[in-house]
Amino acid sequence: MQRAICNVSVAPLRAENSDRSEMVSQMLYGETCDILTRERNWVNIRMHFDGYEGWVDYKQISELQTVPENTELITETYREVETDGGKLILPMGAEINGDSVQIKSDRSLTDTALSFLNAPYLWGGRSFFGIDCSGLVQMVYKVHGLKLPRDAWQQAELGEDLAFAGEALPGDLAFFDNAEGRIIHVGIMLDDQRILHAHGKVRIDQLDSSGIYNAELKKHTHRLRFIKRILT
Repeated sequence: MQRAICNVSVAPLRAENSDRSEMVSQMLYGETCDILTRERNWVNIRMHFDGYEGWVDYKQISELQTVPENTELITETYREVETDGGKLILPMGAEINGDSVQIKSDRSLTDTALSFLNAPYLWGGRSFFGIDCSGLVQMVYKVHGLKLPRDAWQQAELGEDLAFAGEALPGDLAFFDNAEGRIIHVGIMLDDQRILHAHGKVRIDQLDSSGIYNAELKKHTHRLRFIKRILT
C-alpha cells in the first residue's frame, strides 16, 4: 500500500472528495498515512496516528517509500521552521525529521492543555489555529506520548471510571452526553473542579455533579456522563 506524508502546516481531512465537504479532522505537518484510493485531485487516506480516514487534496501530501523513523514532535504551541519549500509555521503535534525522537514534553499535561487556552473552536480541528473538544484532548495527550482515538465517544471507551466528580485529578477526562445518551463532548480536568474544554473557544469552566457550569451564561452547558482516568 502506498504511504504518504503531510507537507503543509495543517491539511483538512474531509468526509468526501470536495472542498465543500465537511472537515472531519486534520493532518498536521509530518504525520503519515496510507493511501486507500484516488479520485481526480483527491486521495482517500487512513492516518497512521489514529486510524482516521478521510479525503485530502493530493497537493497537500507527498508520497513516501518508507515512513520516517526519527522524527521530532513539536511540543511548543507553534514553531517556525525552514523547509526545502520555504518557511512554515508548524503547530503543536506536528512532526519534523530529526536526529532523535522526542516523546514527551517537559511540561505537565495540564500545562500543555493550558497552552491551547483561547484557541478558537473548529469542528474537526487539531491545532491552536482551530480545534474541537476531542482534537484538544488528542493533541495534548499526543505531546505526552499517548495515542488516543480521534472522537470523544472513542476516547470514552478508554481508562478507569471514577466513582464521583470529587475524585477527579488534573489530567483526567470528563465526558458529556446528549438526551439520547450519546457521548458528544469531552474536557480535561484541572484543579479545584475546573475543566478546560473547547466550546466556542478553549476555555475554563467549573464542573459539578450535573455538568459544566458556564458562569458567563449562568447555566449548565453540558451534562456530565462520567469521568475517566487515562494516566495512572
